[in-house]
Amino acid sequence: MQIAILSFFHYFTPMFKKRESVFEVEEGNLLSPKFDKNGLIPVTTTDYKSGEVLMQGFMNEESLKYTIEKKEACYWSRSRNALWHKGKTSGFIQKVVDLRIDDDQDSLWMTVDIGDGASCHVGYKSCFYRSIKLGPIKNLNEIKLELKEKQKKFDPKKVYKDQTNPTKL
Repeated sequence: MQIAILSFFHYFTPMFKKRESVFEVEEGNLLSPKFDKNGLIPVTTTDYKSGEVLMQGFMNEESLKYTIEKKEACYWSRSRNALWHKGKTSGFIQKVVDLRIDDDQDSLWMTVDIGDGASCHVGYKSCFYRSIKLGPIKNLNEIKLELKEKQKKFDPKKVYKDQTNPTKL
């Protein structure tokens, strides 16, 4: 119910400081995020211990406010069209260590502690568990991927049971 109230509130009152000058956005000390036309801002999430990129996602005003207040990562799931408290189902809560915003305040970088957990719904620690082979391209339809994480951290079928897979074709 609280999320529904926040959604109603969100459409009538901005949660963050209005962007009024380039100087304030770039050099000021107040948060004035620039959300895109869909009300989203991209966030890259890394492991605070290793620096490894865990995932890239999006936040809206509500999820950013939740993340700041609770110190736990909350994203906006574009595939589910809903707030997504990362780890609520799997138990691998992303505890925020640092949250940064870029110079023009249109992109976020968050470092998190996932303990010995994972961030990928496929079961790997990182959503970036494959590498693209570099070099001359012979056929765009056959560019190979190389698996970088050799072992999953958990079995998604056991953790997520009957939940719909968020990956869309």
